[in-house]
Amino acid sequence: MQETISPELRALGSRCCIDLPPPVSADHAQELAQDFQILGHPVRLQLLAVLAQNPGKICVCDLEAALPIKQPTVSHHLRLLREAGLVDCERHGQWAYYVLKHDAMTALQGRVGSVLHLLT
Repeated sequence: MQETISPELRALGSRCCIDLPPPVSADHAQELAQDFQILGHPVRLQLLAVLAQNPGKICVCDLEAALPIKQPTVSHHLRLLREAGLVDCERHGQWAYYVLKHDAMTALQGRVGSVLHLLT
């Protein structure tokens, strides 16, 4: 709760509330916004869930079969997850196998959890 100064004691042109520093720095807020953006699409959440529930590498054809969307859409979202550093990809011939990067997911969970803690 903010401290307030009664209107009678406040000087003309001064603020009524105390100055509060932002709880999250601008750089940290930018990083968090990127984290929320990568998590902000249902297809990416579904892909992460499938990868998290299945240990080891999963063929892209199995990921496509797990979701009711077309292959180009799956590939697009997998590329975004790779660029975010949350999944890794290994190619064997024409097939790509994906695996969740657990250390990156743990770091993401910590960053997102820290800001959610501030909001409660």
